Amino acid sequence: MRSRHSTRRAQLACLACLFATGTLRAADDAHWLDVEGQIQYNYYTEDLRALSSLAARLDSKEGAQPLQGYYAGLAYYRLALTGAEHDQASAASAAEHCNSSLELSLQARANWAEALALQGACLGLVAELKTLRAPLAGTRSRTELAHALELEPHNPRVLLLDGWLDLERPAKGAAAAKARACADFASAIAAFEAARPGEEHVPEWGLAEGYTYRARCDLERGDAAAARDALERALLIAPDYRLARRLVQRLTAG
Repeated sequence: MRSRHSTRRAQLACLACLFATGTLRAADDAHWLDVEGQIQYNYYTEDLRALSSLAARLDSKEGAQPLQGYYAGLAYYRLALTGAEHDQASAASAAEHCNSSLELSLQARANWAEALALQGACLGLVAELKTLRAPLAGTRSRTELAHALELEPHNPRVLLLDGWLDLERPAKGAAAAKARACADFASAIAAFEAARPGEEHVPEWGLAEGYTYRARCDLERGDAAAARDALERALLIAPDYRLARRLVQRLTAG
């Protein structure tokens, strides 16, 4: 009897441990989703100062969790994207910080498709903004994204970043690259929408960008109605998304 009671106590203790672990994980996820929301809002509103401050706070090299490195990388990627038209030197530095932050995450969590894809995008920016590093960074950018796609071919953010690279930084054959990018955006949107309603992931960003990039594809093939629908969906998710609003203005202007 005592043995049965001991076993039962051990089972209850194990369940309590699992419950506590799940609770802690949920709290941790909620924290990082809040950080993600701050990064995304500052990106949508093109607030370079807030993005820079947030990236610097996340950029800790000591005792950092893989998700901290990932979100530092995301903040620097957003900073590089937003600042490239205003200050190429600062944007290039942000892209390099993105790469180094993700290197640390990948040392702790190898073969993480999300981090590999984001690193590939950041290296694409390095290749564009730092001409001396262009050959090596450009090749590595493609390699990282190809690896991410092998690991998780249906991951919506991997598809989105692969499409972004083909759209913005085509390696060769611009028309074919653009067609691949538009197909990637369609696949990314389908993958986002296939997720269960209300289900939270870490990370979970990307659907508003997917619709906005799809709208660009629609505009380039002359389908204004499809572009308008995609932009309306993007702005329902991110009402302050300035890029989407500029595309709406372009549509309205005819």
